[in-house]
Amino acid sequence: QVQLVESGGGLVQPGGSLRLSCAASGIIFSIDSMAWYRQAPGKERERVATIFRSSMMTEYVDSVKGRFTISRDNINNTVYLQMNSLKPEDTAVYYCNTFPSVGVWGQGTLVTVSS
Repeated sequence: QVQLVESGGGLVQPGGSLRLSCAASGIIFSIDSMAWYRQAPGKERERVATIFRSSMMTEYVDSVKGRFTISRDNINNTVYLQMNSLKPEDTAVYYCNTFPSVGVWGQGTLVTVSS
């Protein structure tokens, strides 16, 4: 059974920072890569950050490059997303999952960027 538990979201002012955490277990570990996704109100879910298992390389959607950093802690089976210089447009529910994603999603964690 795959389990994905996101945490760390909250309300932050523009320019602030948050670190999201994702505790992952189950069949997710058979997939090569992990990613963070987000879904804003009225928008489709988008993949914003990816960390590849084989190469350990990372990639980001253009809108977050230079501001977000994805990392992985293999000992604790946890994926992180460090979010700096946050903008109101970053407001969304953030989810972790494999890349490509599997059918099971966690509850997500809400990030609200507002003054």
